Amino acid sequence: MSDSLVVCEVDPELKEKLRKFRFRKETDNAAIVSCKPEQQMMYAGSKNRLVQTAELTKVFEIRTTDDLTEAWLKEKLSFFR
Repeated sequence: MSDSLVVCEVDPELKEKLRKFRFRKETDNAAIVSCKPEQQMMYAGSKNRLVQTAELTKVFEIRTTDDLTEAWLKEKLSFFR
């Protein structure tokens, strides 16, 4: 059911930025770090749509930027080794 719930559309400009991020040539780690607390409700309803639009295959979520540590990132990225 959550796949069919669209709270908002993804702006074409954002789609282009996501495409550039996804296909960037740099080999270092990078992340898109999300939104203000009042926008988190909208995010919850739009996440699946954004994942589909950006054609992502793996998504890692955190609640605060404090959770984004090097150890956490290394643990998540170890999946790809």
